[in-house]
Amino acid sequence: MNIELGPCLLGQRLSERGMSKEQLAAALRIRPERIGDYIDNKRVMPLKTAIAVADAVQCNVRDLYELRSLP
Repeated sequence: MNIELGPCLLGQRLSERGMSKEQLAAALRIRPERIGDYIDNKRVMPLKTAIAVADAVQCNVRDLYELRSLP
């Protein structure tokens, strides 16, 4: 099965947890602007970052992006 990444859902995950991008950035020790870039789909999270983000917001890595199946 081929899968394509759709929009980043990190903003929704943060909202569900009542967490700001600044709080997440502090927890991960990265700049809030980088978190904003992921949320705004300007960058795709590297796998290691996605795993750390998922741990911090207590979700599955697959819940960070909309996934689309390709024919």
